[in-house]
Amino acid sequence: MLLSVFPLLAETSVSKLMKQVEDLQELTSDVRAKTLLTQTKPEQGTKTTEVIYYRRDSDDSFLIVMVAPEAEKGNGYLRVGDNFWMYRRNTRTFQHINRDESIAGSDAKADDFEMRKLTELYEPAKDASGKEILSEEKLGEIPVYRFELKAKVNDVDYPKKIYWVRQDNFLPLKEQSFSNSGTLMQSAYYMNYTIIDGRYVPVKQLYVDEFEKGNKTLVELSGISTQKLPDIFNKAYLENLSK
Repeated sequence: MLLSVFPLLAETSVSKLMKQVEDLQELTSDVRAKTLLTQTKPEQGTKTTEVIYYRRDSDDSFLIVMVAPEAEKGNGYLRVGDNFWMYRRNTRTFQHINRDESIAGSDAKADDFEMRKLTELYEPAKDASGKEILSEEKLGEIPVYRFELKAKVNDVDYPKKIYWVRQDNFLPLKEQSFSNSGTLMQSAYYMNYTIIDGRYVPVKQLYVDEFEKGNKTLVELSGISTQKLPDIFNKAYLENLSK
């Protein structure tokens, strides 16, 4: 449910906004969803990949199984605990990879599919005077809060992020990610949400590669289910799919 009373800027803080974002989006159930990745590269044109995404809530394990195009069918990604593997059907091999690995060669990263809490990964960034970097702006015609975060753990893709969050319901509309040197690496746009089990799930997101100009990936979710999943989070399951 959306909150009926929204704090004024003078009464809020970046920490409070981070918690609001978490509370509105945190699913406490297993998840299955069809995911369509539409990748555009200036020199290569457009490529569409269809995957099935599974997530187990108890330990945040996830599995990504590719179902189209035919050349990619049966390939996949598996994350259990601190282990993250990429599986290739043609060689029937698993390769250890990092969470900043591109999914199916797109601009979506592995950690875009994780459900790690924002407050566990980041903390408010502060200016030279020690004040949190927080302001009121408009994104198009929509009033937003703009705030900056810095990583407080090492295992994140980007050490600095900037968020634009709606003032009326605290849903993120835009996110920018920066390298250690302050270079803008990626912009993400949250274009549409749906409500699942009382939580807001982004079902249409655009990831723009700001380093390699022109590269972008549209991620669209459909057929979302929160029913408990069987024990499919293992290598044997992926291998059996390709037999």
